Amino acid sequence: MFTPGPWIAAPTETAGETVFAIGDVHGCTPLLEAMLAGMTGLLPEAAGPARLVFLGDLIDRGPDGIGSLRRWAGPHPAFARVDRLLGNHEQMLLLAAEGDRAARDLWLSLNGETMLAELQAASGRPNAEPDAAMLEAALGAAVVAVLHGAASHVALGNLILVHGGIDPQAELAGFLAQPWRDLAARPRHWAWMKEGFLDWHGGFGGRIVVHGHTPPAKQHPLTGLDDPHVLHESRLNLDGGSAVTGIVAGAQIETGRYRVLRAGS
Repeated sequence: MFTPGPWIAAPTETAGETVFAIGDVHGCTPLLEAMLAGMTGLLPEAAGPARLVFLGDLIDRGPDGIGSLRRWAGPHPAFARVDRLLGNHEQMLLLAAEGDRAARDLWLSLNGETMLAELQAASGRPNAEPDAAMLEAALGAAVVAVLHGAASHVALGNLILVHGGIDPQAELAGFLAQPWRDLAARPRHWAWMKEGFLDWHGGFGGRIVVHGHTPPAKQHPLTGLDDPHVLHESRLNLDGGSAVTGIVAGAQIETGRYRVLRAGS
């Protein structure tokens, strides 16, 4: 089921484009499909060229991380532009496949075992450790290439779209230029930022940050928001908690207004 919320007036500036952003999917491919179909149905009334932005975390927790990645990496011809951002779960997967033992252990401690089991089954290597050959066998070279090419963020108008968040006390360009491989920079890394971002009350220099990463139950202690999917303190969180709540959240953002989109089971 796809449900678009009401339009809400907001100080958003999108440089003449309509932005469709999708939050954390975590292996819930049917919800991703419902979100994409719903967004496509809204395109005829979009104000300006339509840009699709995936905010990251396609994998882990849910049952079909491989299917979600393939859909994410595939063509989306209805949209004028597609941006794919790297989430911290994709970061851990890629590092684990490069042989980074610390990343592998962290990944498995954060529900990576679901995706690892998928990769082992799809590659025909049960009980094997993750490596580059496993990724290519399970996902295909094209999907792996898209994974390696995923961006840290999108800057458009006064919007910053990023997986985790930004550090308001760091110089923005330098913060967003942190290498994706720099796992040691967490939790103050664009793929991981939570504390110091979600509980910040000083604004972001006129920018609005659209992000995922923190599901509703984990956001509430930091923001106090009962509804996590609302533009508040210059932040819009689009992590719907998919694998737990059965909801993938997204948004349609235009200059001067936005609305939250939900795909639910």
